[in-house]
Amino acid sequence: MGNAVASVSASAPSPLLTTELVGAVLTVGINRPAKRNALSDRLMEDILACFSSLPDGIRAVVLHGVGDHFSAGLDLSELSERDATAGLLHSQMWHRVFDKIQFCPVPVIAVLRGAVIGGGLELACAAHIRVADSTAYYALPEGSRGIFVGGGGSMRLPRLIGIARMADMMLTGRVYSAAEGEALGFSQYLTEAGRAFAKAMELAERVAENAPLTNFAVLQALPMIAEASPQTGLLMESLMAAVAQSDQEAKKRMRAFLDHKAAKIRSA
Repeated sequence: MGNAVASVSASAPSPLLTTELVGAVLTVGINRPAKRNALSDRLMEDILACFSSLPDGIRAVVLHGVGDHFSAGLDLSELSERDATAGLLHSQMWHRVFDKIQFCPVPVIAVLRGAVIGGGLELACAAHIRVADSTAYYALPEGSRGIFVGGGGSMRLPRLIGIARMADMMLTGRVYSAAEGEALGFSQYLTEAGRAFAKAMELAERVAENAPLTNFAVLQALPMIAEASPQTGLLMESLMAAVAQSDQEAKKRMRAFLDHKAAKIRSA
């Protein structure tokens, strides 16, 4: 990649997260390998803090798990008896964390390997691009444990794989393999074991070269347009297109293309 790698100092350094800066790409690693990167309350707070204060100049984020797993979900050792109010507030805390990823101003690419289970799958769904390797597997064991998803999974996952398939996972404990996951929409890319991080970095460096306003439109406007009524969606599209093409960066790139200074699209 040719870029020097430097550690990034967060405002509140955490042993539960590792961060590195590679050019314009920030890598964020969930660092609880002994617990299969289970999501504790402290870890969730640290993820929120990290995505709330990205360093200047960042154009993309690669989110991964340190060790052999992305995340095995909620740390059940922290699961305590909560009344309805406490349970509601805890779920909403998770929503704030995952919303910060979904609505991140730059693309977030998740590297999926090993366990992508429960809350870990909900976390993966909040990313914009998911790259899995052949070791990844997906499950929602909440049904067998007497609990329900609480990190936004009931909103995000059905949009990827459908309501019926998610219901089946929760009711029967069905586990999907990495290959099945790519075909069904859990991930957009599938690599050999140990290659997902490199692929994610390749994609991150590619999207980091895009015009920032175009990336913003894809991340923030496109989902809203897709969920709007046709007339509202088309108006939003026209407005976003007008704003994007008026940007100085867009004008410069269009001039480069017309002057035959930009690469043309080729078949894969």
